This record gives sequence, structure tokens and C-alpha cells, in this order.
Amino acid sequence: MKISLSKDSVTTTKAGIVAVGVHDKELSKNSDVKRLDTAMKGALLRQAKDEGFSGRTNEVLKVPGAGSVKAGWVVLVGLGAGKTTAGDARRVAVHGARSARRQSSVAVVLPRGDAASAQAAAEGLLGGAYRYDQYLTGSRKPQGKIRSGFILGIKNADAAARAAVKNGQILGESVCFARDLVNAPPNDLTPEVLAKTAAAEAKGTGIRTSVWNKAKIDKAGMRLFLAVNQGGGNEPRFVHMVYKPARPKAKVAFVGKGLTFDSGGLCLKPAKSMIDMKCDMAGSATTFGIVLAAARMKLPVEVHAVVGATENMNGDFAYRPGDVIESLDGKTVEIINTDAEGRLVLADILAYTRDKIRPDFMIDHATLTGACMVALGKWRAAMYANDEALGKQYAAAAERADENYWNLPLDDELAATLKSEIADLKHTGDAYGGSITAALFLREFVGDTKWIHCDIAGPAFLDGSHDLAPKGGTGFGVGTGIEFLKGL
Repeated sequence: MKISLSKDSVTTTKAGIVAVGVHDKELSKNSDVKRLDTAMKGALLRQAKDEGFSGRTNEVLKVPGAGSVKAGWVVLVGLGAGKTTAGDARRVAVHGARSARRQSSVAVVLPRGDAASAQAAAEGLLGGAYRYDQYLTGSRKPQGKIRSGFILGIKNADAAARAAVKNGQILGESVCFARDLVNAPPNDLTPEVLAKTAAAEAKGTGIRTSVWNKAKIDKAGMRLFLAVNQGGGNEPRFVHMVYKPARPKAKVAFVGKGLTFDSGGLCLKPAKSMIDMKCDMAGSATTFGIVLAAARMKLPVEVHAVVGATENMNGDFAYRPGDVIESLDGKTVEIINTDAEGRLVLADILAYTRDKIRPDFMIDHATLTGACMVALGKWRAAMYANDEALGKQYAAAAERADENYWNLPLDDELAATLKSEIADLKHTGDAYGGSITAALFLREFVGDTKWIHCDIAGPAFLDGSHDLAPKGGTGFGVGTGIEFLKGL
């Protein structure tokens, strides 16, 4: 999609759709709505009244322009109550793009005419237009495609505004890339293919990519990682991507869980719980999305993306409950439940990142626990921080990115549930506080590094669209990671 700033007005844009944001109960006060309604001889407000549209959050009304305005359709998007923010432009753009059926262009009227809103609108146009249709053929493939996006109402169409649009497009494309990875079927997106796809996407960005096969992972001593891979036929991959600008302000490492399919291993999942387990690599998709966006935006921060990719299967050599395995860190771990495999992979990857990369900040993303969804629901991620200031920084970045996190405690009292009689650690606790005990286990491999763990099990993959996120892979976490880097 080509996205550009436009000097056209809400009534003169020739886009297939013109999308306007409306705050709750302010329909008749909105200046853009007034202009459109005048041009449409009162038809817009009559239709809004007939449909009961008032501007509640995510409420959408699509009305034909009928030749009264240059756009083919007028789409009103509810912004809810409250003050206008840059995020409102993202909401208008997402719903404007989603409302397109066969329209090839969408114009977004900025609720607030600043550069931050322009960036959010560009990101939203791509996010709203996203469809995963790689496996659809013939008439089943969507017929319409948005090829052009226009942003109206910018106060100063200067270099800063144009740069903001470019960055919004970069971020939107990186989120969509992450979504594609998460949505890909596991027979095609094996660990090897995941690594190759990420490496191919990084070409031309200035990112250096290193990929290790099973032999190199073994030589490095990542025995927990390899234990998870033992029961499958597809080899694991370790991926390290580095974006390093000339004079970086800081060094940040993002770590991702890359389980391209999780059967549960010998502790086999029920069929209903297994069907969507292609999404268990969403943490790696977020990790790749962040480093790709950072490189393309040329952010002044050194960014590392480190991913452990494998399957968790139940073949002849699968690891077992009761096994004791030595980690890269040197700690021995008693296996309790083979369906708690992600933390084992992350343990070795975190220890490697801590010792070999030595970042100022280390942030991991993982679809780690169902317990997180029990605690917070499907649409919010848990965040754990071993440094209070870092946690506040990341929470502020999440708010700017319109992504929902909730800080949960690294409750030391629960650490006792990870004690083993025969090893340094058990890798799971008891039945309660499962997301917290998983984070406490990971903390064992972080050392003194300032660290955040993001349990994205809920919002990374949805069984239906919610708010601004689509059904399936969402790319959750990419926006927050970039906002954090921009704030350093």
C-alpha cells in the first residue's frame, strides 16, 4: 500500500472511502461531519440517527457518498468519550480500512493534525487492511485490495510529518510480517523455515543475521533447548539478529520463544488445545518484528533479536517428566510437565544473551502460560520487571502503542514451589500462580541484567477480532517494543 499526505478536504478527496472519527455524543458538533452532511444535503446525519450511531468506541457507520462528495463512501468511526489522542487516528484508520470491500483507496481524516497522529494513521491503514490469504485460491481469495492510503488534515506537511508517515508504514509492515509468521501453518513454518524467512526479510536493512543448526546449538551447551526438540523430526534453529547504528544510545536485546508447534510432548495436549499451537512461536514473531522496524527506522539504539525455534513433539526420544537436565547457565532442572517447554528454551536463550551480548536491557516475549489468560483474559498481556524504573518505562511505551499490559509481581514467596529434591530447580510450581512461577523460573537465568518478561499468551493470537486486532496472529508487542526504543 502506498500511503501519502494529502491536501484534499473531507469533501474533495477522491478516495474510495473517507473515514472520520467521532467522539461519543459529539456527532453534530464535529466540523468534518458538518461539512460532509452539508454536501450530502442532510443524508449523513439522517442515516446516523436512523442507525443509532453516536460515536461509541469502535462503532462504525458506512454511508454511500452518492455523488454528493468525491469519495465513494463515508465511514464514521466511534472514538468514545475523552480527549483526542494520537491513538484515535490509528482507530479511525483501522476501521476505515476494515470497512473496504472492493474499494482500492482509503482516506483518513486526522482527529488531531500532528505528526504523531499521522504515524498512527499510517500504521492503522496497514493493520486494518491486513488479511491472511496465502492459502486461499480462486474465487475464495479476497477480490478487493487497498492500494492507496491518504492522510488528511495534517497541520504542517513538512519533513517531520512525512518521516512520521514513513515510520508508521514501517511499523505497520513489521506488525503484518509478524502476523504472517504466526498465522502460517506448522507444516510449512518449521524452525528452519522460520529462521530463513526472518533472515530473508532482514536483507538490505543493515541487520546481521546468524543462524545455528542443531550441531552448533549442542556445541554451545544449550541442553534445555535441545531437550524440548528431542521428540520431533524437524531440527531446531537458534537465530541472532543484530542492528547496530554508528553511535548507539543503548544496547537492548529482545528474546523470543519460537515453538513452531507444541503438541505438549509426552504430557500431550487435548485436540482442542492443540489446534492453534502453530501460534506458540508468536514471541519470536514479535522479536523479529521489533528488530526489523528498528533497523528500517534507523533508530539510534543497538538492537539484538535472539530466538530459539523448535517443535515440542512426542516421538521416541522425547524428554520425560522426571528427567534432570543441565542448563547452559549450569543449573540443573527437574522436568515436571513437558507441556511447560517454552521456559526451558527461554532459559538457555536468556543465559546466552546475558553472557554473550551483555545488554543494558533484556526483554523477552513468549506465549508462555494459560495461567496468564486465566488471570488477565485473552486481550491483555502480563508484564514482569526486575527493575521498577524499567517496568514503568515499558508500561508508558505500551500506553503510547495502544497495547494492553498489566504489571504482575515477581512474588518471591512463590519461588519455594520451584524447589526440587534432586536438582537445583523444578521447572514448574504448583497449581496456583502459574504465570508468576514461570516468570520466577526465567529470572533464575537473567542474573543482574535489567529484564522484562512479557507473557503474551492471550493477545498474540485471537479466535476472533477484538478492538483493533484481527482474528489470528496480531503482532502484539511490536508497537510497544518500538515505542520503548524510541524513548531511550
